[in-house]
Amino acid sequence: MTIPMVAASGVRQTVNANLTPAQTTWNLRSALNVAALNCQGPEYASLVDNYSAKLRIHARELSATNRALQAEFRQRYGATFRDVQDSYMTQVYNYFALPPAKKQFCDVSNAIAAEVVGVAPGDLEVFAATALPRIEAVFEDFFRAYEKYRIDLSAWDSQYGPPTVSTTVQGYTNPLDPSVEVAPGETLVGTMPATAPVSAAGEPQAPVDIPPATEQTPVVVATDEVDADGNPVVALPTEGPIFQSGEVVQGQQATDDTPDPQS
Repeated sequence: MTIPMVAASGVRQTVNANLTPAQTTWNLRSALNVAALNCQGPEYASLVDNYSAKLRIHARELSATNRALQAEFRQRYGATFRDVQDSYMTQVYNYFALPPAKKQFCDVSNAIAAEVVGVAPGDLEVFAATALPRIEAVFEDFFRAYEKYRIDLSAWDSQYGPPTVSTTVQGYTNPLDPSVEVAPGETLVGTMPATAPVSAAGEPQAPVDIPPATEQTPVVVATDEVDADGNPVVALPTEGPIFQSGEVVQGQQATDDTPDPQS
């Protein structure tokens, strides 16, 4: 697993680093959208209703935020802004759906969803400036715990197992960061920043058994191929969902407030 790296500034380079105010508000909306879709169970019974109420109460500000965000991408990337923005938002949704952090993410998002319905219209951006870091703290806790696991594993390997070395690679890239420029036609905005352990040359890496994050059966894709015994060959999907930006703000329909990840 790759872990976002910490920059010299001390800030971990996740999808929530170096954001503009519009990005902060929209990423909070995206986080609560993921929570409304993924957090199941009686303890989260009010989450969807609170999320939908938030969309109604703050519909005007969310619409203005969406337009402002598109304007920022358009000003920076011109005619290719939509591809860059859609690629970035896909990373945002996938980030908030990180399975090992799901329980803590759901707990914090549930509390924030209950609070946001009491935020006065027009104050959502101010609320987001403190609410999004609370959600980000969940992932920071997981990343630190995983880094400690790596250190402990390295210490164990140095005494009992095969030698390993670590390498640092670049992580997420915020396309609206002033220091970043996405090339024309480049739709994948960076990759996950990571400090990933890599096996030393010629040495096998110690296997790590990680229990599944959920009880769901992995999705497989059937192919037309068969193996040597005549059994059909299946494979894991190679691409995740693509979330596209748009002008429509969720929750404006009177008859159905079920969150829609495409909005």
